[in-house]
Amino acid sequence: MAKPTTAADLSEWDFPKLRTTFQMTLDSEGTDEAEFFDVKFYPYGSINAPPVFAATSKKHAVICRLKDIGEKEKDKNPCEILRVIRDDDETARNCTCCWSKDPVTGAPWLLVAGNDAKIKIYDVVEGKLVRTLVGHGGGINDITTSPANPAIIASASDDTTVRIWSLDKVHSSQPCVAILGGEGHIYDLLSVAFHRTGRYLLSAGHDQWINLWTLPDIPNKPVDMPIVLHYPHFASCEVHGNLVDCVAFYGDMILSRACHEDKIVLWRVEGFDSGNPPLPPLGAPTNFDPKEQTRSAFAKVSPPNRYALFTRLLQFSTPDCHSQFFMRFRMFHTQNKHPILAFANAKSKTFFWDMNRFREYNRFIDALDDHEEANKSKETPNGRPPAPEKPHWLLVKKGKAPNPRAVTGGAGGAGDKNSMATASPDPDNVIGLGGYNQRTLTEWAEMYETGNPQALIRCHKQNTIDGSFVGRQVAWSPEGDWCVVVGNQNNAILYHRWGKDTKGASSKDRKGSTPVPTVTVTNGSGNRNGTGTAHPFSGGSGGSGGGGVLAPPPAGQPVVLPVVGAASSAGTTYMYGPPDATPGLFDPQAA
Repeated sequence: MAKPTTAADLSEWDFPKLRTTFQMTLDSEGTDEAEFFDVKFYPYGSINAPPVFAATSKKHAVICRLKDIGEKEKDKNPCEILRVIRDDDETARNCTCCWSKDPVTGAPWLLVAGNDAKIKIYDVVEGKLVRTLVGHGGGINDITTSPANPAIIASASDDTTVRIWSLDKVHSSQPCVAILGGEGHIYDLLSVAFHRTGRYLLSAGHDQWINLWTLPDIPNKPVDMPIVLHYPHFASCEVHGNLVDCVAFYGDMILSRACHEDKIVLWRVEGFDSGNPPLPPLGAPTNFDPKEQTRSAFAKVSPPNRYALFTRLLQFSTPDCHSQFFMRFRMFHTQNKHPILAFANAKSKTFFWDMNRFREYNRFIDALDDHEEANKSKETPNGRPPAPEKPHWLLVKKGKAPNPRAVTGGAGGAGDKNSMATASPDPDNVIGLGGYNQRTLTEWAEMYETGNPQALIRCHKQNTIDGSFVGRQVAWSPEGDWCVVVGNQNNAILYHRWGKDTKGASSKDRKGSTPVPTVTVTNGSGNRNGTGTAHPFSGGSGGSGGGGVLAPPPAGQPVVLPVVGAASSAGTTYMYGPPDATPGLFDPQAA
């Protein structure tokens, strides 16, 4: 096992630490509307640009920039509000957002959608509504941008369909270029996700079905009617037993979670390989047999020899979610970085898993087995091999102190049954593999053992804040140095990777947190006709406001959020840069 030799090598194993929490009060939102449902980072900035994210509530989208604060300026605010976009439509109740950009000028666009079945596109620099996409017959619960083409958007709706939209000028007269519907779903959709290639797409919702669609080629000329796909190439309602509110690709594998289950499942579709040529639409299996709960075009097997069409690989424990749904996890996954899975539950806790730790743990345990096997031999050519070095993040638990009454022949005599019971060795103190006590080995197995796909894997890191926080969505900055979690009462939690613990932050072994600062944004404040504040997207200055977009009040003075703690330098890897080959299960090279 290669030994880390530099501080940078060791820091790659670090988890994000609590930087600050804040709550935003927006004047037109009552208590029932004050909830951030979605948060997304702008993915198209330059490598060293400060990360920008948008958090979406029912009536507002708040756009913030995170500044890299060094140790000498640790008391300064890292978060700066750039714009607040207000949706003035009376029927609008938005719940999802995604980023794109003007195909001609490259100007950043923010798309928001919700129960009014519209997708509204805002130019966040000019501060205006660019256009509105219509076509869905029900509320929109999720929208996402293709990682292969920022002009391609997917939306999942209560009308049971997924629509594929093109923002390219050539499709301006008919922006809906494809509809994934037909017999794919029978109830409201909640989640949609692209594969990194942009060729495949996942959809899921209230009907428990998870579908994998092969997208058609998008014509590079105007279209009169969208392409309609009636069947996905893979469909199953057997992965989960309740409504599915979040799905995502991890390489060619799939992550998904469902209400009431308190777990995230990692699984794979047998036979699916994104490196193969895409299957034709007519190759998709139909639902002629309603008893079939899993259908797949990727596994070519006859019924007598049929094996599992999908394989469950791992299950991550997410306790205390209960009946809450519309709770989204997020995997940070880019080249040369450790993949980190993050999720926030309904009891103020955020969980993290480092996918590289599974691989390193298995290597270490295998090395311990080999070492003990070698030591069983009385004679070896080179003497006893050295014991393998333990990864620095594997913590050794102390054995329990012996009970002072655990002696034989005491006051009760050798036959005293109380003395006999306390004299028995504590199972946690029994020495096991590699000389580690059983308590340590058991805890390691609960967090890192991958041999049992039915076991619930405990999180590698847990952070807790005070209060009743229900997490709705997690977002990672493109370089992985920031993680933002949003949820009820317009609360947001900012985690900083490679930073220091904020005073009052809590881990799974420590209670308490920093009081939550409140930021108030009033519709009547600020200059609605523009501001001279520099924007982060192209290095220029902010344009004119209007159309429900508020410039940061007062004019020229962006509102900043009070924070406590310190931060450190960011990473250097851009979000998009996938390799040609699909990597292995825990390979950080995946994109």
